[in-house]
Amino acid sequence: MQTTAAALTMVRDDAFYLKIWLRYYGEMLGRENCYIINHGRGEEVADLAAGCNVIGIPGDPNPRFEQNRWRLLSNTLAGLLGYYRHVIVSDVDEIVVVDPANGGNLLQWLEKRRRLRVYTPLGLDMFQRLDLECDEITDQVLGPRLHAKIALPYSKPCVLGKEARFARGGHYSTFEKLNAPSELYLLHLKFVDYAEYVKTLDRRNAMVQDIGLEARETTIGRHWYASDRGDDRAPFEEFANYKMEKEFDLDWVRDAMRESWKRRGETSFWQFDRPKYKTQVRLPDRFAGLF
Repeated sequence: MQTTAAALTMVRDDAFYLKIWLRYYGEMLGRENCYIINHGRGEEVADLAAGCNVIGIPGDPNPRFEQNRWRLLSNTLAGLLGYYRHVIVSDVDEIVVVDPANGGNLLQWLEKRRRLRVYTPLGLDMFQRLDLECDEITDQVLGPRLHAKIALPYSKPCVLGKEARFARGGHYSTFEKLNAPSELYLLHLKFVDYAEYVKTLDRRNAMVQDIGLEARETTIGRHWYASDRGDDRAPFEEFANYKMEKEFDLDWVRDAMRESWKRRGETSFWQFDRPKYKTQVRLPDRFAGLF
């Protein structure tokens, strides 16, 4: 049994993303090394995650949902690091990959890394180019979808070989050094398929409606509320008009992250500046088939 890496996530109902997460991490790490917090004890989640370590928790509406979630993930991480050299902590629609040009997969990459570090992959928002990518996603995501935009909010400190506490959303941690290797990426899948994007918004709108509070009265992001939803196609059309990078070389983004690295105000968290780059890239064909 390998003890190099485990993967940890929390999910409620998102079967589309969970299937992708399970195929990727389950096959690479072994399902016995995958830890899934089943928010609401959904039967479909439990069935899909058979062979993984599933922790069921109540799903009652709670205005402190995000704070409670990241406290639970932080504490679970701390426990798992007693048994694994590294733990990958992410939302279920986030996949950490190593550029195939580097050779080997994420597990093989971690086998060669020093333990007591936290790694921050560069965040890319995968999105469906509605004018170019018409195939449905079946077994593989990368191939039918290869377009992405640079998304610094998803450059998260999510590959951990040392205990750290997360801020809400997992965007910041208490680890004081920035390790952002050139070959490491976090691919965020929220926009990877238009049809699934609409279904996900419908579920999240229904969840916050059940809570019965306004966004300002909770710690849940405004993007979960129907009142802030807007036109579902608009973000896809906006991203498609972003400037296309000619080369897949994004070290200039990592350099900017390092140059702006600092403590986050008076808190114990650390951050880099997060400008909104209106830039898109096409992943090289070597990424096709990674998951």
